[in-house]
Amino acid sequence: MHDKPIPEQIIYVARRMFERRLTDMAGGNISARVGGAIYITPRYAGSKQHWQLSPDDILRGEIASDDLLQQPRFSREGKAHLAIYREFADVGAVIHAHPFHVLPFCVAGRAIEPVLEATQKFGVTPVAPFAPAHSAELAQHVVAGLRGREANIRKQAAAVLLPKHGIIVAGLDLWAAIDALERIDWNAWCILSQSMFPPAPIPYEVE
Repeated sequence: MHDKPIPEQIIYVARRMFERRLTDMAGGNISARVGGAIYITPRYAGSKQHWQLSPDDILRGEIASDDLLQQPRFSREGKAHLAIYREFADVGAVIHAHPFHVLPFCVAGRAIEPVLEATQKFGVTPVAPFAPAHSAELAQHVVAGLRGREANIRKQAAAVLLPKHGIIVAGLDLWAAIDALERIDWNAWCILSQSMFPPAPIPYEVE
């Protein structure tokens, strides 16, 4: 799959994300950089297409241009994707998603600490200041949340939580980004699950 055209890679990643509850029907978007161009999933990919996309659905435009903003099918959160690519030369892919275990942290406005060995390299996933969805202000908050974490991106990826909304992951490529997304989601589950542990070991008798 890694050697397939970029639109096919995006379609594959989108379906895996939906199957694994790393996003939902409410939204999200996936993009990849190829030279000076961006390939990105369309608006309503979740709510109307349930992430069952075809290569013709994937939009393409120039990163340095605002032409895509005038495209009726351009995903509204694509503003953040463009802002990230313009700011960070090492970012090869961006995923915005609504992961099942990450959303409680978005609601609480709580950063995700790396409690798993597999997430240590991402460091703490911070929460951006609130701004309305789809806004240029939110895009700038995301860029600010990634700034200073370029070493994490060069290693694999860095992510930012959006209050009451979801997560944005900036990765070296699509595979680095979706891998980081799932690791952070499982890390979030490990934190949440601690509340279900009893305060002390449950005694038992051996017959």
